[in-house]
Amino acid sequence: MTDRDLEGWTIAFDLDGTLVETHGDLVGTLNRMLVRHGLPTVPMEGAAELIGGGARPLLEHGFERTGAPVEQARDPALYDAFIADYIEHIADHSQPYEGCVETLEALSARGALLVVATNKRTDLSELLLNKLDLTRHFAAVVGPDKVSARKPAAAHLQEAVRLAGGDPSMAIMIGDAAPDVGAARAADMPCIVVTWGYTPIPPEDLGGDVLIDHFDDVEEAIDGLLADFYVTRALAGV
Repeated sequence: MTDRDLEGWTIAFDLDGTLVETHGDLVGTLNRMLVRHGLPTVPMEGAAELIGGGARPLLEHGFERTGAPVEQARDPALYDAFIADYIEHIADHSQPYEGCVETLEALSARGALLVVATNKRTDLSELLLNKLDLTRHFAAVVGPDKVSARKPAAAHLQEAVRLAGGDPSMAIMIGDAAPDVGAARAADMPCIVVTWGYTPIPPEDLGGDVLIDHFDDVEEAIDGLLADFYVTRALAGV
């Protein structure tokens, strides 16, 4: 029988680049938008760095990379076309990272609450997670439209944890990019940084508490952070 030693703890996960490899579908949609405007496509290889800030920054970076005026990328009709196309192709190639499902199941078995805290719109996040059969693992899926401020604001993580039924003072963030670490720091939460995601800043320079190279390392990283947490409390006499 599994020891439910994570009862009371909430683990918040970023989505794109942390739970799910999504760059193939996102860059695929970007390239279809570029082709519609008579522009060259951007290569899939190396394009992951374009992802992270949402559809609008992705479009802007894509248009800039082709040498097109960035103003073209800010057309509301283009954004709407991007979203419509992405919805049609949201899980053509996207897949959970290796070890993701097994780790989510293990954390749940140990009593942890799991929540997705992402800057991707909630409806798109839920659609993707449903198609990949991942929704069942999470107490809540929280995009920027469900909170008062998006990552890197502390409010995103704090409100996401509360929506999942957890306590922000007993929560850990797992992400791949600066907004994840920034939000965790602002919320006074420990942060685990994954090395497989989407960030123009080297993962080791993001300032997380622990750096991991595979989902198999998540539990050990959490256990280390909790050991530090309980030692600190004991030393403080709490």
